[in-house]
Amino acid sequence: MHLSPQLIWEAAERIRPLARRTPVMTSRGIDERAGCRVFLKCENLQRGGAFKIRGASNLILSLSPDQLARGVVAFSSGNHAQATAIAAKYAVAQATIVMPKDAPRSKVEPTRALGAHIVTYDRLRDDREAIAARIVADSGATLVPPFDHPLIMAGQGTAALELLEDFPEGGPDALVVCVGGGGLLAGSATIAKSMRPGIRVFGVEPELANDVALSFAAGERITIPPPETIADGLRTPAPGKLTFPVILRHVEKILLVSEAEIRATMRFLLERMKILVEPSGAVAAAAVLFGMLPRDIRSAGVILSGGNVDFDFLRSL
Repeated sequence: MHLSPQLIWEAAERIRPLARRTPVMTSRGIDERAGCRVFLKCENLQRGGAFKIRGASNLILSLSPDQLARGVVAFSSGNHAQATAIAAKYAVAQATIVMPKDAPRSKVEPTRALGAHIVTYDRLRDDREAIAARIVADSGATLVPPFDHPLIMAGQGTAALELLEDFPEGGPDALVVCVGGGGLLAGSATIAKSMRPGIRVFGVEPELANDVALSFAAGERITIPPPETIADGLRTPAPGKLTFPVILRHVEKILLVSEAEIRATMRFLLERMKILVEPSGAVAAAAVLFGMLPRDIRSAGVILSGGNVDFDFLRSL
């Protein structure tokens, strides 16, 4: 199985019972600041508060009754954890989620409330993939990875599919997407290039979590120490084995934003548009608001990837 536009179109049909078609919003104030027309795909309003439900539900709803009976396992700092728990509950499967001890409470508690069994680990010392692999080996459950699987990438790509379908005639010049492991960017770039061959695709990540930018520049996967960015959903040490070749093929450039720019963008979106996004969800918009796109870009579709943020962090803005 390989990621393809057809796989993304199939995902759009499969996930319809679980994933919402989120709105696309605009703001004259954002356009003036960005210097181009900006269209925000509000995945912060998605079920579970983030785009992750798209990939998790696509994989889980493709499983056989026998596979579902053995349960599913995922590892995640939060949004994918909650998405897996939602999809597993819908499919009547037991979910076990491997989560870091320092995961935000806004992501841990909803996951537990959905009936998932949570196994914690220390992200500085433990290997979450190894922990998940042991659970899979012992239980016979199916692994639902956060990004590195064709069905996960295809599900995530449906966010861009909807954005382009809802775009005014002619389509955007650019698509701007945050990147951690790369599932959302790989899926979005694949369908965008299929629907609009001339579109320019940009990935964005925090300066403190620049593994994809380093890998992109080197032409091979680079691993960095566990990053300390406030964008907890993008704290992956390396791009995925499957996602990275897709990113190399379809993405023009990886842009980097600072922690201050992420905070400022969260505050701007909340004050000016009444949109609450989490730090990871603000990363792509930050690149646009702080003028990082080429000057000849006249319109850009931007995915706001999620909105699960702790109130304590929100006060710090």
